[in-house]
Amino acid sequence: MTPSEAPKDGITSHRDKPPAASSRSEGKTLRILKTRNEFLAAARARKRGVGSMMVQARKRREDEPHPADDIGVGFTCSKKVGNAVARNRAKRRMREVARAILPTHGRPGWDYVLIGRAEATDARPFEDLKGDLMYALKKLHETK
Repeated sequence: MTPSEAPKDGITSHRDKPPAASSRSEGKTLRILKTRNEFLAAARARKRGVGSMMVQARKRREDEPHPADDIGVGFTCSKKVGNAVARNRAKRRMREVARAILPTHGRPGWDYVLIGRAEATDARPFEDLKGDLMYALKKLHETK
């Protein structure tokens, strides 16, 4: 299966690379949380712990500058998870899970922070990670 932007004759140059995979699905865009304030705001909101990670979620206010139809997502791991190699592996796995699950199960206008857990995030099978995130999202969005 080739992307529609791929050349028909199969001859490419280094300038003819097809675009990278997009995180846009059904009009929902994943936006990476970058500032400390965004992470702190999520920490003050709803939380749900699952086997492989902690998920924090918050609905953004109307007056915030980000588009209302995007989904904010951030990733973090403390030093309890392990050395830099272990923390980066855990964050890579959480990024892939977020790309797979949040466009379909996340809600536009919400920010999510995924926090890795020691000896769980990097060792858990990928399908179980996806199931954990779907379960956490379902519980976070239940009306109380």
